[in-house]
Amino acid sequence: MRARSIGAVAATAVAVVAARDLMQKKHALLRNFPVIGHARYLLETIGPELRQYIVTSNDEERPFSRDQRTWIYASSKGENNYFGFGTDNDVEHMQGHAYVKQRTFAGALPDLHDPQVPLPSAKVLGGPRGRAKAFRPASVVNISAMSFGSLSGAAITALNEGAGLAGTMQNTGEGGLSPYHRNGGDLILQIGTSYFGCRNDDGTFNLDKLKEVVAGAPVKALEIKLSQGAKPGLGGMLPGAKVTPEIAGIRGIPVGEDCASPSRHTAFHDVDSMLDFVELLAAETGLPVGIKSAVGEMEFWQELAALMARGDRGVDFITVDGGEGGTGAAPLIFSDSVSLPFRMGFSRVYGTFAERGLTDDITFIGSGKLGLPENAAVAFALGVDMINVAREAMLSIGCIQAQKCHTDKCPTGIATQDPWLMRGLDPASKATRAAVYLRTLRKELMKVSSAVGVAHPALLTAADIEIMNGDYEARTLAGVYGYKDGWGELGPRLAEEITTLMTTGAQPSGTPEV
Repeated sequence: MRARSIGAVAATAVAVVAARDLMQKKHALLRNFPVIGHARYLLETIGPELRQYIVTSNDEERPFSRDQRTWIYASSKGENNYFGFGTDNDVEHMQGHAYVKQRTFAGALPDLHDPQVPLPSAKVLGGPRGRAKAFRPASVVNISAMSFGSLSGAAITALNEGAGLAGTMQNTGEGGLSPYHRNGGDLILQIGTSYFGCRNDDGTFNLDKLKEVVAGAPVKALEIKLSQGAKPGLGGMLPGAKVTPEIAGIRGIPVGEDCASPSRHTAFHDVDSMLDFVELLAAETGLPVGIKSAVGEMEFWQELAALMARGDRGVDFITVDGGEGGTGAAPLIFSDSVSLPFRMGFSRVYGTFAERGLTDDITFIGSGKLGLPENAAVAFALGVDMINVAREAMLSIGCIQAQKCHTDKCPTGIATQDPWLMRGLDPASKATRAAVYLRTLRKELMKVSSAVGVAHPALLTAADIEIMNGDYEARTLAGVYGYKDGWGELGPRLAEEITTLMTTGAQPSGTPEV
């Protein structure tokens, strides 16, 4: 009797759905194939998941393959992240694949089996320009710019606490400095076109508010965001529905009102006035000041290098973001086709400053899928001094690459403001995973450096890595990207300084302590 009742209810439900499908005019498929037509939309909805777990091979999926995600997950949990039985790559035919050339003999190297061996730190940030609060970053791997608002408070908390545990820094993103950024990790405060957290009511920049924010938080440097890889040259709109009292208070905007982010800054209008702005911020805060940008036309970079060559003004660091797209939601054409990929963009920017002999005076930071050892090694060989990781850091705290960041329906509670979804993310346990991942990546980079016979990732050169250029052919990075002799390398003084740090643990005299 009970079974008949359930069957009757099910039949009635199917009849109702069929009647609705036949009467609606929005979907021709459902009018022609009532009820069963819904299977198509179901499969479309779960298509990414089906491809992720059933269809694709270990190296086929994008943006991160199954092998790459597996390595990050295992690394973040402190599990065995080795792969057995050899590579499953077609190694002689992988166009664009990087190969590191190990050396048989080497000079002094740190003992990688010593648990007390120092993890790689970076060259002094702000030192060449004499900033009052110049410092040596303790880590060459740090967490990239991801704002509270795009990520949940729980996710920001986990990442910041993880940064503190790992001895790395976290970039706040342009959304302002939130309470979730105050859980132990040092910060790089990003200043975007909307000047969130340091703005007047009309959206213009307010220096006094910036100084207030900096004075009350562990901010180690300031980063002026010109553009990002996800949507370079494009402004944004934060809908009023997402402007909660908490977000409004942090960003300094009215509650419940749409907030447009301009595509460009209003505090300066060209390279010359930008450098004036940089020097103003450095003088008023004492902090190192840098810029972040994706790479499009090169006139900007050429003019910046020319003005910095005079020696009176300059940025302390340059963060180059790859155009591969990142955590920010963007129109498809911007994700796919606006700005150069990281390796191409960075090499052009680096070469512009190398031509003028300025590279030792700038800290170069790279971002854009560099949280994987292979990509990171290539970046260091091209001349990067530090790397920032974003999506890889998200994966370390539980992201499953559902690619729903732009929908506010992230199933793991990371890229959402939905309270029900956020409750699934435990910041304490995820902070530990973020920290273990960050330390593991740094150790992997030390292993690669040691294999090549150098003491630090920054000592890798553009001759130490080759890129597959077709069947059975390969070219060095220097050849692929047109590097001249000495490009991508630290000057003799910096090379000796960083080697001394890694092999003896001694801080060279005359350099600021971490």
